[in-house]
Amino acid sequence: MPTIETDKLSTVFAALADPTRRAILARLASGDATVTELAEPFAMSQPAVSKHLRVLETAGLISRAKVATARYSHLEAEALREATEWMQRYTRFWTESLDRLDDALAQYMEAHETHERQER
Repeated sequence: MPTIETDKLSTVFAALADPTRRAILARLASGDATVTELAEPFAMSQPAVSKHLRVLETAGLISRAKVATARYSHLEAEALREATEWMQRYTRFWTESLDRLDDALAQYMEAHETHERQER
């Protein structure tokens, strides 16, 4: 049975699965922006960008606030931190795999060098 943490992470990872949403987050990392500003680099309408923003907001990756007549989006890094911490639990497996690959390559190179010396 999924935990609350898993459900939240599923929502975050689903939001991050889209390249447009990742680009929006990258832009928001440099500061708050309006929908118009966020829509600029994309070949899509402001309503389409607004849909992406709703997905990001639902995932807790951004918050939005109205200032006068403009609506600004703000990066909420906490959800990213939680996703990063979840992924870091698995770095041990990546490190071990890379260490095994490094060992295998070293053995191959040693055997190859030994074979070349014997042929001379």
